[in-house]
Amino acid sequence: MKSTRKIVLLGLMAAAALIFSYLEALLPPLVAGLPGIKMGLPNIVIIVTLYMFGVKEAAAVSLVRLLLSSFMFGNLVTLTYSLAGAVLSLTVMAFLKKLDAFSQVGVSVAGGVTHNIGQILVAVLILQTPQIAYYLLVLTVSGTVAGLLIGLAGSYVLKYLSRVLP
Repeated sequence: MKSTRKIVLLGLMAAAALIFSYLEALLPPLVAGLPGIKMGLPNIVIIVTLYMFGVKEAAAVSLVRLLLSSFMFGNLVTLTYSLAGAVLSLTVMAFLKKLDAFSQVGVSVAGGVTHNIGQILVAVLILQTPQIAYYLLVLTVSGTVAGLLIGLAGSYVLKYLSRVLP
């Protein structure tokens, strides 16, 4: 019974992350003229899953969300960039969570910044243009702000779910 409940909850997490991906795809760019700057709304679900269930479950939810959203709202290129960012950010977030030296917000900020680093690394490899790495300065600021907001939202969701879900 416990494993069935876990599967249902993880399915709901993946569905929520996919809905957030869709909503984010509908939104106009946050800053006109600066590509790649997004809030990262699906990461609320990923940070909540990481803290509620663990690394493997967060990776599974993230992968399901990435595959479905790329096929539904993107393409193979968006999948490549998103996957690189997701793998690097989840790896760093899992490591920092395990250290237990950072709050959920701090872990989320690190995830937001490293997600952008992963995407820039892929862009440099695909486009063969190392100069694009300079854009990381802009993305580091946006990743920090987004990570902060996502981390705060995730903390509130976790507090709420801990009261609702026994």
